[in-house]
Amino acid sequence: MADYKAPLRDMRFVLNEVFEVAKLWAQLPALAESVDAETVEAILEEAGKVTAKSIAPLSRGGDEEGCRWDNGVVFTPNGFQQAYQTYAEGGWVGVGGDPAFGGMGMPKAVSAQVEEMINSSSLAFGLYPMLTAGACVSINTHASEELKAAYLPNMYSGVWAGSMCLTEPHAGTDLGIIRTKAEPQADGSYKVTGTKIFITGGEHDLTENIIHLVLAKLPDAPAGPKGISLFLVPKFMVNADGSLGARNPVSCGSIEHKMGIQASATCVMNFDEAVGYLIGEPNKGLAAMFTMMNYERLGVGIQGLASGERSYQNAVEYARDRLQSRSPTGPKSKDKVADPIIVHPDVRRMLLTMKASNEGGRAFSTYVAMQLDTAKFSEDATTRERADGLVALLTPVAKAFLTDLGLETTVHGQQVFGGHGYIREWGQEQLVRDVRITQIYEGTNGIQALDLVGRKIVGNGGAYYKLFAEEIRHFINTADAGLAEFTQPLGTALDNLDDLTAWVLERAKSNPDEIGAASVEYLQAFGYTAYAYMWALMAKAALGKENQEMFYASKVGTARFYFARLLPRIHSLTASVKAGSESLFLLEAEQF
Repeated sequence: MADYKAPLRDMRFVLNEVFEVAKLWAQLPALAESVDAETVEAILEEAGKVTAKSIAPLSRGGDEEGCRWDNGVVFTPNGFQQAYQTYAEGGWVGVGGDPAFGGMGMPKAVSAQVEEMINSSSLAFGLYPMLTAGACVSINTHASEELKAAYLPNMYSGVWAGSMCLTEPHAGTDLGIIRTKAEPQADGSYKVTGTKIFITGGEHDLTENIIHLVLAKLPDAPAGPKGISLFLVPKFMVNADGSLGARNPVSCGSIEHKMGIQASATCVMNFDEAVGYLIGEPNKGLAAMFTMMNYERLGVGIQGLASGERSYQNAVEYARDRLQSRSPTGPKSKDKVADPIIVHPDVRRMLLTMKASNEGGRAFSTYVAMQLDTAKFSEDATTRERADGLVALLTPVAKAFLTDLGLETTVHGQQVFGGHGYIREWGQEQLVRDVRITQIYEGTNGIQALDLVGRKIVGNGGAYYKLFAEEIRHFINTADAGLAEFTQPLGTALDNLDDLTAWVLERAKSNPDEIGAASVEYLQAFGYTAYAYMWALMAKAALGKENQEMFYASKVGTARFYFARLLPRIHSLTASVKAGSESLFLLEAEQF
């Protein structure tokens, strides 16, 4: 496997040249005083070093060894404790955290780049700080000042970790039927009882305490999702002076044996009248949890991107070195017995598909992160409202599309290796196994598609969609003529998506099945169109600079590949959507 190298040049390009993030931050007073170009550059450089040197070397060994459960105690693989301590001491767990409680206070557009680096180096390792950061978002937004002061500093510093406990054995996506209960106590605390499954980082040996965010129901809660509350349940109680007290009755019953991410502890967690504290208002737990979920779902999308980036780096190195056959147009390396496989058209097709998907995904995830920053920090109500609408619309696309392409990209990378891609020592098969979970957790990609079409398109009559479409249309209409090779096909793709959106809105009025029937292919068509917008923006930033640096020539060439070979996928996806739901219901259940 190639040594991981953080794609810092492309990250700088996306932040500084494509989106000119400094202009956005200057408009947000909360960021204008704390974020500057030098600080961001230092963060990216140092994150690249720590992930490449301290974490990436643990990836394969962690996969081979995996986590170990012994009588309720979970042990992470060799090297993980030391690496986590190094990561925590660098302040990376709290890179996006509130400075009032010890976080770095960086915008999501910056922390998203750090997330990519940590997940490229080791997806399993990256899950531990990711869950902690996500838990901190909910605590900081919804918890009392007392709880924030008691828990956030040690969580941002990495001394304590966090987890989120949603799923139960009988209740996956349908959280309204959870059974975990919370009994109020005279001192204002609650006793939480129930079992949760698939809890990432529910138990491990990396930190001295783990702070669980647990969905549960109060005794008088209304039925369904409107009766869910959110509770903070520590592994060890915290004394008034901040020291750790007695063990809370929270235990890990087992860990799952999984297809991938073997070094990430996926736990069954048992709460037996464990002491917990209410976060936010009673019966408003889903709202508090979903504050975190927008960040987490973007984070999972970034995991797909990160896996694709690692696979691409491996595949490019291999394709340059591996000698096999001659170029169809004649020998390229005449002094060798064969040409490197990078000369072959099909290998180039795979490598360019990977490159275009990764770089498009990096731009798109950064764009969504900027909307999160705007929604959080803008002091203008209209600006915040627009950003909130874009976040609602684009979050399911970011989660699902980036992870779908993440699997495609890692499979391409494995394929470039041929038979060696199937062998563990080369690392490509691990990436395929690891990235597969990203399409499943944090809401399966089918659920993301239903959310996009059902809630974010049909649910508000296409209002959120119009925000995004109008922005793209404005870009097309104001672009220089020299950008026409990109803006013209982008305009055609947008016209197609406009038409497809109108079709779905109309058909859903008379047949609710049309939403579910159209959702996955619609999300894919949306994703390819959104990436076309990203690639047009990147082409605009790179055109005319091709002679200055090879990077720009590569960027423009990849943009042309995207529009020629990947964007046309929207046509088959559109045909599938417009085929309607009828063919899905031609068979009775017994006929399957």
